[in-house]
Amino acid sequence: MAQISTGQFIAEVTRKEYITDHFIRVYLYSPEVQLFKNTTIGDNNKIAIPPVGVNEVYFPTIDENHEWVHPPKEVAPSIRTYTHRGIDLEKNEVFIDFVDHGDGGPASKWVRNAQAGSKLGVMMRLDGKGLYPEAEWYLLAGDATAIPVLSAILETLPETAKGVCIIEVHGKEDEQILETKADIEFRWLHNSQPQISSEIADVVKSIDIPEASKFGYVACEFSSVKEIRTFLRKEKNWTSKELYAFSYWKAGKAENESQADRREEKESIA
Repeated sequence: MAQISTGQFIAEVTRKEYITDHFIRVYLYSPEVQLFKNTTIGDNNKIAIPPVGVNEVYFPTIDENHEWVHPPKEVAPSIRTYTHRGIDLEKNEVFIDFVDHGDGGPASKWVRNAQAGSKLGVMMRLDGKGLYPEAEWYLLAGDATAIPVLSAILETLPETAKGVCIIEVHGKEDEQILETKADIEFRWLHNSQPQISSEIADVVKSIDIPEASKFGYVACEFSSVKEIRTFLRKEKNWTSKELYAFSYWKAGKAENESQADRREEKESIA
């Protein structure tokens, strides 16, 4: 297996803005942003979130014996997965979009309180990564956590592409205008309690899938991804190359607590 080239840096918030009522974009500055000029917009990255009251990022290090040395618990960052939404090489900035879930999780709590000068650790690939293959028709489906990657895909689809994009958000106030040259039908779903239930899978099942080359990108809660994967792979006979589906979160569990379950589900249908 080829080794993935990655890098890490500590960035400072320059500004933040509310894209919608529950969607926050944070701009982060670091001279080391230049190292990531070849990364793919929409790819996942890891962020290292300092504990409350700490405005410094302490990454794990490797000692002379090549053993990992982790920082003390009181300053150790929480590691979460987020999407690289954009980069401005002239300003040495990257920006990341967050969903405002209140103070329930470390990322949401951090972004709500972040201000100019707040520090965040960022770990990203140094090289590019393809998000989707060429196809005639696309199915894009996700909840609010998937908007950054779905936006990146939509922005790069060719004019000849057609498809459907299903996105579930808190309410109408969180609908966005997502730019694309492709012929895409948007279906916005409203759900103020996605941790309890979701309609994404039901809407996917109602789609009239054309007889054309196709590709699906699905990213949402664990149970919805599982239901959609089973439907498309087993009932509609989609191949593994025609579908990328991964659960970004699992209801009732923190990201680090659900990682094994989510990876196992992803590999459940070969």
